[in-house]
Amino acid sequence: MTFAAFRNLPGCAVCLSSLAACLLALAPVLPGDAPADEIPARQAGSAMLAALAGAADFVGLAQVRDTDYLRRRDIPVSGSAYLGVLIAYKAEQTEDLIEVYEKGLRAYECYFPNPTVFEEGRRYLVFLRRDPGNAERFRGLPEGCALEVLVDRDNRYAVRMPVTGLRLTEAQQAALAERAHPTDFADPYAIIDDEALPPDQRDAMIEAGQIVPYAPDAPSRRWKYTRGIPLDQFRELLELEPDL
Repeated sequence: MTFAAFRNLPGCAVCLSSLAACLLALAPVLPGDAPADEIPARQAGSAMLAALAGAADFVGLAQVRDTDYLRRRDIPVSGSAYLGVLIAYKAEQTEDLIEVYEKGLRAYECYFPNPTVFEEGRRYLVFLRRDPGNAERFRGLPEGCALEVLVDRDNRYAVRMPVTGLRLTEAQQAALAERAHPTDFADPYAIIDDEALPPDQRDAMIEAGQIVPYAPDAPSRRWKYTRGIPLDQFRELLELEPDL
């Protein structure tokens, strides 16, 4: 029987399509052919950030000016932080100072460290929504509210790695880590005491090249952050309109 005659037999189209599928499955995967399921993984971090920015009423770079918290055993349990707006990426109106209210304790609460009279406040990229109970102030989102931003030697802003303050999966953390660059931070908040890092987290950060020893001869052990995403590049991941 000729191939043409075989092809015209009833049901043979299914046979041939199945055969083609089998041959395709057996074909080798070339180095440049990324599996389809890796594509969403690469975009995981940016998609999450864009969704977070879309859900927020205010997105921008802000610096802590002051806090007014009720504390229990030196832990804030309710109250407000007052942040100076440095750059607004998304806002309903122009504001120089915003109030961020938080109440209670949860996994991704929105409390900020209070600077002393000798310190400048920490800087954060914040994602906030209007407080349903008081439209004059903001609250954090359920997924978190702030990513710490540091200043480098060229006086530029960068989101430091690893990112904390937002609910991220391991895949999302890894996707953002791939975008990070070695960064020479000049910010005093780039230095962190060893006691502030749980051992497992510290060891993972060392292995990832995100921290290095700082002043090894000092009496107390400290570390310095070494990787970040420039803020202008990070801002692109938010998929917002041009800066206000």
